[in-house]
Amino acid sequence: MRDWWRDLTDLVLPAECGGCGRPRTVLCARCRAALGGAAPCRVRPVPEPAGLPSVHAAARYADEVRATLLAHKERGALALSGPLGEALAGAVRAGLGAVRAPGAGGGSVLLVPVPSARRAVRARGHDPVRRIAYAAAGELRRAGVPAQVLPALRQRRDVADQSGLDARRRLANLAGALTVVPGCGRLLSAGRVVLVDDLMTTGASLAEAARAVRARPWAGPPDRGAGSSISGSASVYGGETRERRGEQRNGPAQQWAGRRSGRPPVTAGADGVGGIIDGMCAAVVAASPDAFEIKRN
Repeated sequence: MRDWWRDLTDLVLPAECGGCGRPRTVLCARCRAALGGAAPCRVRPVPEPAGLPSVHAAARYADEVRATLLAHKERGALALSGPLGEALAGAVRAGLGAVRAPGAGGGSVLLVPVPSARRAVRARGHDPVRRIAYAAAGELRRAGVPAQVLPALRQRRDVADQSGLDARRRLANLAGALTVVPGCGRLLSAGRVVLVDDLMTTGASLAEAARAVRARPWAGPPDRGAGSSISGSASVYGGETRERRGEQRNGPAQQWAGRRSGRPPVTAGADGVGGIIDGMCAAVVAASPDAFEIKRN
């Protein structure tokens, strides 16, 4: 019975730390400190792709942090989505100061995950970035930030595996690959948009995601009549997911404060005025160590 109980426990709890392999813990104290112990930083890849919004990262992609992300993404250590979501939430908070809120209020914070290829999701049995985004949204709401996850982007064509490509080839591989899901255009205009990913190396994925968001069809502000709400396939999700079974638990449809003016102009370059870009920024759990060196001429 003791051996049977141990085997059953291994199905529910990880047998070892995702970062260092220490037994019987999701993530040990040392690896948690490596992941989220330091203040999130503004990061910039070299070379920096055109149109990349302001990006903040929680940690450097090395050692325990690298092992933790790979354990969650490739080995299905789903319990790691909690600490990874906490780290991502910290990066989101760090970047929100540079984002223009819609209307007169603070606006909801819309976490928009960079989509994974369908074949990768099928192979892994889950979408790691979306899972971490839901965990981050929950952490932000517990801290009083009105955050929701909006899966507004999808791939409209197949792309090659990025792992063996340099920065230039990654940009070419992803150029025009993403588009906004029909019905999500006006939702993206009703909150502060934060593009989220687990890792930034060259910045190509985030730059393409930003391009797709800026190029979305403008459908005008949502109807704000009595009892109006936005529902259906374009709903903003605030609940947890059961991705292995393809299930989604949704809360009630959310009401959104629309913009009174038209679509805001797109600023030139990567920074815009005062670091504000189209009401949008980006946040990642980790970035390559070189991206933390942002003091450049």
